[in-house]
Amino acid sequence: MNETIEKFGYPATLIAEFDHWLILLRPAQPTLGALVLAAKSPATAFGDLPAAAHAELKAVTSAIEAALSAAVSYAKINYLMLMMVDPHVHFHVIPRYEGNRTAAGMTVTDAGWPGQPDLGQAAKPDAAQVAALVAWLKPYFA
Repeated sequence: MNETIEKFGYPATLIAEFDHWLILLRPAQPTLGALVLAAKSPATAFGDLPAAAHAELKAVTSAIEAALSAAVSYAKINYLMLMMVDPHVHFHVIPRYEGNRTAAGMTVTDAGWPGQPDLGQAAKPDAAQVAALVAWLKPYFA
């Protein structure tokens, strides 16, 4: 796995795996169910991914949207590609909702609703909470 995937806590944060992509729990949760969609490739530019990785995004994003809709009943979803610090191709996936959501012993308010996500207000789960959140989300991707 590339360094970006490892920085986001792999393998402890792994929720689902596809041929070209991993779905990881985002270690900081600006909204409940925030994820990282990370390319397995060493590519550092979106356009440098193999064509098969681009094609697989249809299935991956459909799985994410179905899972998060069931898990947190989001109103909108944001895919943020912010590759400034972590260079390998990845998206931050932020489900958006008014108010708060609770699961796995955590309650998280969407502090930025209805505007941009407020990444600075993210809840920071400890290792036990990360494990509980991963266990909660995995069945939605089965």
